[in-house]
Amino acid sequence: MPRAFLIVIDSVGIGGAPDADQFFNGDLPDTGANTVAHIAREAGLNVPTLDALGLGDAVKLASGDEAAALGGDPKGAWGAATEVSRGKDTPSGHWELAGVPVPWEWHTFPDADPAFPSDLTALICEMAGTEGILGNRHASGTAIIAEEGEAHLTSGWPICYTSADSVLQIAAHEDAFGLERLLQLCKDLAPTLHEMKVGRVIARPFVGEVGSFTRTANRKDFAIAPPAPTICDYVHDAGRMVYAVGKIGDIFSMRGIDDLRKGRDVALMGHINDLAEEAEDGSFVFANLVEFDSEYGHRRDPSGYARHLEWFDGALADLLPKLRVDDLLIVSADHGNDPTWAGTDHTRERVPVLVHGLGPKALGQLDFVDVAASVAAHLNVPYAGQGKSFL
Repeated sequence: MPRAFLIVIDSVGIGGAPDADQFFNGDLPDTGANTVAHIAREAGLNVPTLDALGLGDAVKLASGDEAAALGGDPKGAWGAATEVSRGKDTPSGHWELAGVPVPWEWHTFPDADPAFPSDLTALICEMAGTEGILGNRHASGTAIIAEEGEAHLTSGWPICYTSADSVLQIAAHEDAFGLERLLQLCKDLAPTLHEMKVGRVIARPFVGEVGSFTRTANRKDFAIAPPAPTICDYVHDAGRMVYAVGKIGDIFSMRGIDDLRKGRDVALMGHINDLAEEAEDGSFVFANLVEFDSEYGHRRDPSGYARHLEWFDGALADLLPKLRVDDLLIVSADHGNDPTWAGTDHTRERVPVLVHGLGPKALGQLDFVDVAASVAAHLNVPYAGQGKSFL
């Protein structure tokens, strides 16, 4: 019985979103943003495995950009997918890849100081047992910890911040504030934020001393649940195993998921390799690799992003021989985060759909939801969600 693997390389956009002019980083619209092409042009990019699956051709299809040195003679199936959800965020992209476009407008907080309304700030203080909060503005997570960390250790107040995405993030020191206290605070706040249609409350624990704070791997996302069944639900309800690797469990509120494996990207690829050998017949492995976005995209580091893509390319080359002859592997992304662009937020882009297991095939322009429909078709499970199979 065949198996399906879907790896979302977080933020690896390929330009060309038709509505990019409606999305902004500061005052600059995302028109012309192209994560892969601009990285290749500015930092160089050697990704032979991804290119053999059709990455360079997908970039050209999406945007017309030759993507510097990319392009060739694909041995895999390749296409470019366009999102319809009105967001360029993690839940929107992942839900839509899983067959469920977001049916509402996400609530975002203004780029102002303070960013949060006074009643929400009061609720955070009440739940945290503090007299105030720190931050209360749009910020990069690493930057605001450096800026507010000393005051946090002195006052005990949580560091609360947001971005252009529909998110409230709370950073706190694992020892001084307490990891479990931080996780409980975010969990308790989440229902109120979800009622506001804020997509996620994210716990951002860190450790260290003033001048040398570092975030830990104990991040946890408390995400609003998808409004309809996703591919995870359909596979699970058919009696098959669904394995979530990385943030997938948080993004889908563990709905339809049987097995959860977490860690940083190197460890996550290790989990995927293990599952290539261990996952039972008919199962679905859904993975997210996040460091492209969190470590390099938001920090506007084209060279670091390029080297991480090259690491993934090598890891993918090691994975492919472990797959069975009837396995389907899809590599895609949830949005863009062009590290050469203005600001620090995501960029509205099309994403690649690269497929191992179909042979050479030009898939053309796709919808995000076509990925879910194709996984369902490959696994031969009942599916009533959106999308058309490209198999």
